[in-house]
Amino acid sequence: MGSCLREFIDFANRLADTAGDIQRRHFRHHVPVEIKPDGSPVTQADKDSERALRERIEEAYPDHGIAGEEYPNVREDAEYTWVLDPIDGTKSFLAGIPMFGILIALARHGGFVLGVVDQPILRDRWVGADGYDTTFNGAAVRTRQCGSLADAVLCISGPEDRTKPYDDQIANLRHAVRWVRYGAECYAYGLLASGFIDLIVDVGLDDHDFGPLGPVVGNAGGSATDWQGNPLTMNSDGRIIVAGDARLLKDTIACLNRSCGVSTV
Repeated sequence: MGSCLREFIDFANRLADTAGDIQRRHFRHHVPVEIKPDGSPVTQADKDSERALRERIEEAYPDHGIAGEEYPNVREDAEYTWVLDPIDGTKSFLAGIPMFGILIALARHGGFVLGVVDQPILRDRWVGADGYDTTFNGAAVRTRQCGSLADAVLCISGPEDRTKPYDDQIANLRHAVRWVRYGAECYAYGLLASGFIDLIVDVGLDDHDFGPLGPVVGNAGGSATDWQGNPLTMNSDGRIIVAGDARLLKDTIACLNRSCGVSTV
């Protein structure tokens, strides 16, 4: 799949360029907003971006599946499926805060093989794919070594995005780490791949929210799993652990199960 994957990487970069051009035109303008049944906002920028991405994919790879946030999935039984979140962090987009991002992933038989995390205002882009080093704006990056929760910087969603059971489960973890930062949206995933954050834990996500994480973080030296330590796939349950150093994974799982331990590694 090597030559095909290189082609897909180049195509994914062009997809991110397309969505970024649209979003820069809308950013910090008063765009129309709708509220979806789940209470989350969606803007014309979300819809225009995803439509443009789908059109590009249909033109280039008409046999590929597409799974996105704003429109119905197509060709769900295809070997390859593009998984799209045109604006991850729409509330930040509406508030004029450049922490939102474009998330693009490619799955093969449900397993993610390529991912892009793009912040179009800052023009920061992380790209990861199986067999290739993860890059930040074209230069290879690595996660940092951190073998102990006591030394780790944890990033989690803000309190308004969390449920009570999640708060209970993460309480031990918050007290076990060195620092906690809140609400960096998908931008935090890129910062973890570049070695500035050590750990991200979240819950209630869809495949378009976490699709790029395995390729981007995994090929930078880290890991992206569910809360049982299984690699993320299109069928994962939406609870994620993203660790820059795989040694953090065991202790993180223990903390989430309320038996927090401290690694001696």
